[in-house]
Amino acid sequence: MKHKLFTVSALLLLAGSLSAQTADAAPADAGMGLTSILIAVNAILLLFVIFLLGSLTSAIQKLRNATDGKEQISWWEKFAALKSEKSEAELILEEDFDGISELDNPTPPWYNFIFYITIGVAILYIFNYHILKIGKLQAAEYTTAVTESKAEVDAYLKKSGNAIDENSVILLTDKKVLEEGAAIFADKCAVCHLADGGGQVGPNLTDDYWIHGGDVKSIFKTIKYGVPAKGMISWQNTFNGKQIQTLASFVKSLHGTTPAKAKEPQGDLFVEGGVAPATADSTAAAPKDTVTTASK
Repeated sequence: MKHKLFTVSALLLLAGSLSAQTADAAPADAGMGLTSILIAVNAILLLFVIFLLGSLTSAIQKLRNATDGKEQISWWEKFAALKSEKSEAELILEEDFDGISELDNPTPPWYNFIFYITIGVAILYIFNYHILKIGKLQAAEYTTAVTESKAEVDAYLKKSGNAIDENSVILLTDKKVLEEGAAIFADKCAVCHLADGGGQVGPNLTDDYWIHGGDVKSIFKTIKYGVPAKGMISWQNTFNGKQIQTLASFVKSLHGTTPAKAKEPQGDLFVEGGVAPATADSTAAAPKDTVTTASK
């Protein structure tokens, strides 16, 4: 009884030491690696101490049994169903396989123990997933994971501005937004369209004629995908959707302004709403065969 109390006391002291070391190391985030090492070392020491205590207990018990004249069988021998050399002779089968003898060993208790555990786990699994339905099956977990991932992607795109495309873009008229668009235009677009939008290599952006459509969605699409045949690159890898919307809104705001040197009209007549005024003046300045009432 005394050696059992000694064993329990030693384990409690070692566990207390482990908890104290863990608590001391916890406040320092930078020392988490050292804390993990200390925990692992203490765990190994704990197992080693348990092994030593078990060996010591077994040795003491064997000495007592030797004094009493009894044969001691350790818990490990019982758990593993190990037999002594003397008892093995009783397990030899009568059949002889070319001089090889076979022992009629029973199934080890540890094997049966693991088998019973698997049965218990299977019962818990059935109750958890199929009867009580507390846990989610793989199909449900997959659906949940996909839904959560999509929500995260949507939140990221909304935050980054890439959620805006040629289908969802709207015209912005806020002064601050237009100033941001003007800065982008001056940096990237003025070299071809001039700073006032009058047009140079690129077309005039201030008149009523547009080659690829004059509504904000068409302008957005033209900026996003570019016009490689005319030398205009795609800007979708440079700007996100929000920035392209800002730039398209500024380009739209140039309509009706008076540039210093306006380039001749190019493209088709664009009228907001798709209805062109049926007057001679509205078509007189248009190039031949370029009048339309809808954006391209």
